[in-house]
Parts: sequence; structure tokens; C-alpha cells
Amino acid sequence: MCSYQRPRIYAGKMATACLLGMALFSLWPSLGSSATSLPALPQAFIDTTYSLPAGGNTINVNAGGNFQAALNGANLGDVIVLQAGATFTGNFTLPVKTKGSGWIYVVSSNYSSLPSPGNRAVPTDAPNMAKLVFPYGNSGIGIQAASGANHYRFIGIEMAPVQGVFMYTLFAVGNGETSAAALPSNITIDRCYIHGDPTLGGRRGVEMDGINVAVIDSYVSGFMQVGSDTQAVWAYNSPGPFKISNNYLEASSENILFGGADPAIANSVPSDITITGNYIAKQIAWMSVTPAWQVKNLIELKNAQRVLIQGNLLQNNWPSAQDGYSVLFTPRNQNGNAPWSVVQDITFQLNTLTNVSSGINIMGHDSPNTSQNTYRILIKNNIIGVAGLGGGGKIFQILSGVNNLTIDHNTAFITTTTGSTELGSMDGTPANDQFVFSNNLVTHGAYGFFGSNQGEGNGCLKYYFTNWLFTNNAIIGPNMSSTYPANNYFPANVTAVGFVNYSGGDYHLSTTSPYKSAGTDGLDLGANIDAIASISTGVAGPGAFAPPKNLQVVH
Repeated sequence: MCSYQRPRIYAGKMATACLLGMALFSLWPSLGSSATSLPALPQAFIDTTYSLPAGGNTINVNAGGNFQAALNGANLGDVIVLQAGATFTGNFTLPVKTKGSGWIYVVSSNYSSLPSPGNRAVPTDAPNMAKLVFPYGNSGIGIQAASGANHYRFIGIEMAPVQGVFMYTLFAVGNGETSAAALPSNITIDRCYIHGDPTLGGRRGVEMDGINVAVIDSYVSGFMQVGSDTQAVWAYNSPGPFKISNNYLEASSENILFGGADPAIANSVPSDITITGNYIAKQIAWMSVTPAWQVKNLIELKNAQRVLIQGNLLQNNWPSAQDGYSVLFTPRNQNGNAPWSVVQDITFQLNTLTNVSSGINIMGHDSPNTSQNTYRILIKNNIIGVAGLGGGGKIFQILSGVNNLTIDHNTAFITTTTGSTELGSMDGTPANDQFVFSNNLVTHGAYGFFGSNQGEGNGCLKYYFTNWLFTNNAIIGPNMSSTYPANNYFPANVTAVGFVNYSGGDYHLSTTSPYKSAGTDGLDLGANIDAIASISTGVAGPGAFAPPKNLQVVH
């Protein structure tokens, strides 16, 4: 699997990620004939190495200058330098370019004072950026990439609406093209600060509907609205590939969304997506906003395949316009005209999900519209903290015929005392086929691994699953050994688990823990805490707060 990966993808973390990937997938022969098929990783990755063009023209645009004229006059290989601290107002279009070679870079004149490549820009970097300010115009789009526009990279640019203006999209790659050949291509947003109006919000930061589109090392915030969905980044009408890496991403509805509208390109499925090292969050202060912003989830996949979601911090989600699940893998033929819509080959690993009302919701197929079946999902080596923000307080929900789902080596706590708290909630038909739930260290909650009208444990498994394996899990709470398959464990409380320092947020198992080396693979039960810490270093970013500690587990 590492043969797919190129050494520059993860900005210094690729070698570690590759070795981790080899270790993470090595356990499956030990699970025997009930092992599921693992998801395919992305087949294409975007190389976003910063390499300032040499040999082209440098076009300086100082305060009062015409940025659109610079865009129109630039050739491939040119560099447009916008004066730092200057404001350029207008709605801009990225034209198609055929002369020259390479990329057009649009860069702040104070580039040397910005974070170096691979390091995230934050709002305090704004004084060293040039600022693009958008009045309402061009149907509420700030920057529009023309059909076929290609090879543009923006570095160190602040983008925002004129104060008091609500914009639909600040940076739009794609404009409803009906063929992949007409899409914009090779567009990268690098170390930029993109934000909505502080009072009115905005619909979305970046629409990524092009070929080879990347948002990296950037700060995308303030996208919220009453009564309509908002996103920090979104794509629905492109085959990809996409890269979303090392950003702060903030929106009230879906911070990251793939799908949500029927593609204009027939049979198009956003594919080969990497979502790595991002801090994905909502502001807790939004809970008291009246009227309420439309709050839904942190990541939602409605039409996507070959997706790697790795090393992210996901934080703060509560029930409002939806029921509070924070990560959704749910195929949606949104308007009934895209029956090819599918969610398949999804790898969700080494993430930390905290301060959320419920965890991960997985659905097998759309209803009433026809979609393809959800297939090959791996949820592995994650820390999940379901906290008291209202809602059901459930870690996992599995619905209606998911095929080849593996949930392995996760550490997940329920710390809320409200709602029908459950380790897992099952409902719908047909049964889920090829299912493995192994090596997890999880809270039982009020109802455990529960199926609608079937109770928990064996009854749920036999009714809602075929070809399943449920083994070597430690379920914190009441001793339900007679209700579950053999080879599972039931520590009464967190003390009985034997954490190194549970109250201090250290979820390693001590050398005396009965669950040390108790996995089917000889590893500790629960997530690989060292691997998560290693790959997540710096993800919270400057001034951000760490995942909450002192969790009080509810049995």
C-alpha cells in the first residue's frame, strides 16, 4: 500500500505514516475467514511542494492596482506579487491560460514573513498578507475559476467579503461543468486566510470542483448561516483527486462535505481524497446564537470513494439541524438524478474526535432515492470522546446494509449522562454483511451494542449482521459477558482498565493492565496512542486548545 504514497504528501510526516500504515493493516490474517475486505487507498495524490516559478515574468500589483488585469495578462510560469497590507476589491475570474509553462503563483509581497511551507497560516498572519475583498456580485462568488482554467496557486492571501456582505462562495473552482474535460485543473490554495463576515457569516469558503485541487496550510473560518447548509470546503461535481491538509476548517453545517448535490457530470464520484492533519471544529459559542446557525456535522461523505481521513482533530458538534452525529458516511442520491452516488473505500484512522454529542454514523444505502451500496469502510486507531452536548450520546450508528465494515483498535468514551447512550445503534434492512468489531476499548453506555427491537449483544449481532466477528473488545461498564460473544472483556470502570493516567488524559495502558497485549494481533486493546500523538503533533495549531482531559465515563 505504501507504493501509492509519495514522500512529500504529508509535509514531513510521510515516512511515519507509511510505516504506520504497514503496521495497521498487518493484523488481518489473524482474524481468519471472517475478516472483511479492506478499503482501497487513494490511487492518486497531489504533490503540493512549493516551487516558485523561475524564468517567467514578475508582475507587481501595488495598492490601487488592478488585480484582474494582472490575472488577464499573466502567462503560465509568471508570478503575480500583491502588496502586503493592500486591499484589492472586486469579483475576480481566473482565465484559461495556454502560453508559457508551469504555474501562475499569486503571492504576498511579504512572503518571507509568512509561515514556511508545511506550516499553517492563522489570522495573526493577516498583516503580512494581501487582502482580496469581495462585494456581492458574480452571483455571490468572490473568485471564479473559468472552465478549463489551470495551474494557479495562491499563497499568503486573505480573502473576505466586504463588511456587511453575505457571500455564497469565496473561492469557486468549478461552475457546474458537464464534462470532466471542461473542469478547472491544478488549483492550490496555500497558507491563505479565508473567512466569512463576522456577523452575517457566509455559505462556503472553497468549492473544490476541479481536477487536482488542494487546500493546504490555510485557515478557513466563519462560514455559518441560519436555515441553509454551509461548508468550509465542498465538492460534488468532479472525479478528483483532492487534497485537504493541515488546515483549520470551521463551518456551522458540514465543515467538509463531498456530495450534497447531484453532479452535473454523469457518473461522477469525487475520488482519491486525502484529508490529513486538519483541525476541524465549530465554535462552542454558536450554541447560544439566536436564531441558531444551521449545525449538522464535522465531516460528511454523500458521494465519495477512495478517501483517506487521517491524523485530524475533530472537535465540538451538537444536535441542531441534525441529531448530532459528527462524522457521516451515508450515500445520498441527493435530488434523485444521480443513482450512481456511492460511499466506498473509506479509511478513517489516527483521528481524535472530542466534545461531540455522538460519533460516527454509517448507512448502507439511500432512501427513498436509489444509490449504490456503502462498501469497504475501515475505522481504526481513533480516540472518540462523546460528551454532554445533548443528543443521543452514541459512539457508532450502523444502518441498512453496510458491506465490509471494520471497526478495530479504537478507544471511545461516553461521558454524557443524557440521551440513550449506546456503544452502537443498529437499525434498518437489509442486514449489514461482512462486519468486524475487534480490539476496541469502549464505554458500554446505557444500552451497549444495541439493535432496534433486538436488544444488545448477540441478539443484535445475529439479526442486523451476517458474516460477522465481534471479539477481543473491552467494554467498560456492567458485566454483560452472557449477552455477548466469547472472548470479550467487561472491566467495571476505568480504574479496572489500567490506564497510565486516565484523569490526566493519558490513555496508554499500564504494564499491569489486563488488556495489555490482549488484541487479536498481540497489541494493546484500544487505539495506538503513540501513533496518534506522533501524527497529530501540531494539528491543533497556534493558540488552539488540546483535546479535553478528565473525562468522566458514564456506564
